[in-house]
Amino acid sequence: MDLKSLEREALNLDVKSRAELAERLLESLDTLSEEEISNLWADEAERRLAEYRAGRSESVPADEVLREARQQLR
Repeated sequence: MDLKSLEREALNLDVKSRAELAERLLESLDTLSEEEISNLWADEAERRLAEYRAGRSESVPADEVLREARQQLR
């Protein structure tokens, strides 16, 4: 089963079952090594860079992001 099909099936579950599934999936991530986590972050960074270069996402200046974050924390 591919990821999209699995997602579709999971979203059709009742709320309690989805919550239980989410908890189990999150718990399964606790078993990753530091190297595996670093590799996953590196892969994600590469994916995001490719999206940006392809024009499918845009950047936001850091000062703008920080300003908005500070406003939300008030």
